[in-house]
Amino acid sequence: MTFLTIGHRGVMGVEPENTLRSYLRAERCGMDVIALDLRLSKDGALVAVHDPDVDRTTDGSGAVADLTVAELRELDAGQGERVPVLEEVLDAVRVPIQALVGDVATATALAALILRHDLISRIEVASAQDGVLAETARLVPGVRTVLYAASPGGEAGSVVERASAVGAAAVAVDVHRLSLETVDSAHAAGLRVTGLAVDTLDLLRLARALGLDGAVTDFPEIRSTGRFTA
Repeated sequence: MTFLTIGHRGVMGVEPENTLRSYLRAERCGMDVIALDLRLSKDGALVAVHDPDVDRTTDGSGAVADLTVAELRELDAGQGERVPVLEEVLDAVRVPIQALVGDVATATALAALILRHDLISRIEVASAQDGVLAETARLVPGVRTVLYAASPGGEAGSVVERASAVGAAAVAVDVHRLSLETVDSAHAAGLRVTGLAVDTLDLLRLARALGLDGAVTDFPEIRSTGRFTA
């Protein structure tokens, strides 16, 4: 199986996170997938912002849910970049998108967009919330989903059982907390396993040694290095 390199919020280690600038650089650097975060604006648009508020990532303040797209557009998200809506991202880059959502309302809006534009083959939906993935699978039969887990849980099979229960195709786990037992258990269940966040050569070697299927990274160098790291 091909080892996938997934650009975290684009390549947030070198560009403003969740901006078109970051996504475009991730694509130019050869990232196989771009992972981004989605939230709903006050007027129901799917916007690429990680935090519940804009305080950390822009020159503005306030909750994303309390700001309209027009108000979000006025903010500087770093180096003059603006907060993008998902449709802009899809127009700007051609690589597959892994969209991380945290609540059912956002997942429902995303599901509607996927169905409306026939994006099942282009967008996979990721979440740390089992219920969000289950609802997404119900709304969009055949969509690929990814369970994000900070750790695999007390038992090696815990994250595997959770992912299997909601029909996820993959799990993404903190690479520091992964074991061969967990990886083998996931693979036996037919799940893809990616490590979070693989930002150094040592962690890339660890990801390879564990037999992972891919790595989420903040840095473009991991993509070029990963081609030659066994």
